[in-house]
Amino acid sequence: MSLLKNKKGLIMGVANDRSIAWGIAKKLSEHGAELAFTYLGDTLKKRVIPLAESLGSKFIANCNVENKEDTINLFKEIKNKWSSLDFVVHAIAFSDRSELSGEYLNTSRDNFVKSMIISCFSFTEIAKEASKIMNKGSSLLTLTYAGSERVVPNYNVMGVCKAALESSVKYLSTDLGSKGIRVNAISAGPIKTLAASAIGDAKFLYKWNEDHSPLKKNVDINDIGGSALYLISDLASGVSGEIHYVDAGYNKVGMPNPKNIS
Repeated sequence: MSLLKNKKGLIMGVANDRSIAWGIAKKLSEHGAELAFTYLGDTLKKRVIPLAESLGSKFIANCNVENKEDTINLFKEIKNKWSSLDFVVHAIAFSDRSELSGEYLNTSRDNFVKSMIISCFSFTEIAKEASKIMNKGSSLLTLTYAGSERVVPNYNVMGVCKAALESSVKYLSTDLGSKGIRVNAISAGPIKTLAASAIGDAKFLYKWNEDHSPLKKNVDINDIGGSALYLISDLASGVSGEIHYVDAGYNKVGMPNPKNIS
């Protein structure tokens, strides 16, 4: 079944074949979507181009979301090539690795601002430009994490950025709803990605989630891809402004069962 036949969309944030964005891209491609990809800089270009081409994509562009003109020009390029757009997947986040340890109290002003622009505000700016060429029934999707709602050691400023991002999803869903554009986020459980490797004590986090989630497992990029397919396709035509958890049920646990703690 091709849920996305004749649909065109943009994937932003692939770093390698373990990226959540890559898991999403593969699933969308399997269901007939035509994809464009962005990358940042020559190092990621070398990784992204072969992956994009493996899915038949011939539309691969550099985009630095810190630069407003890059974002504007990206969507001008999409308009020139495709004329319109059906979905955007925003899987972009950043913090200085040295500030993802210790106390949030010690977050620097410069890193706070940069992290917020890249991890949160970029989604709003992308939504603004994308909405100008999006078809009715289109979808914007971003990625978040439970550190937005509860304190996760070593997540620090990223938790604050994700909280702002989730709030942005709700406001954008209202702003764009009258145009028939849906806006949602997936809150993924911990996954062993390049970005996650920057978080201190990540191995403990994976094990804790596996041991104490209702499904007693960690999710993977294919799990996220399946949920993204649902949210982007017409199956979710009545869903907007949602934070959809894909974390093996961990978000529903108030505290672990003492019997499960050794």
